[in-house]
Amino acid sequence: MSGTPGLRMAASDMTALSLWTADAVVLFDWLLSVDLDQIPVQHMAQKQALMDLLQQLDRSIPGYTSDDIEQAQLLLTHEMGL
Repeated sequence: MSGTPGLRMAASDMTALSLWTADAVVLFDWLLSVDLDQIPVQHMAQKQALMDLLQQLDRSIPGYTSDDIEQAQLLLTHEMGL
């Protein structure tokens, strides 16, 4: 990628993301329940990125319960005005 304007990426480069805990719980629960083979992707790297996100979320929010999922879903739908 040298000489290319924009992002420079190496295998060891990391990006930190800040997510509202409710978002993280809902995303993690969804990623656990969805069949990643059924999600349409244009490139296999997209599927790998989803699996990597799942692993990071698993490390970030360990030990959540079904009550936590329900609470997170309620918080997010409330934020949407639903």
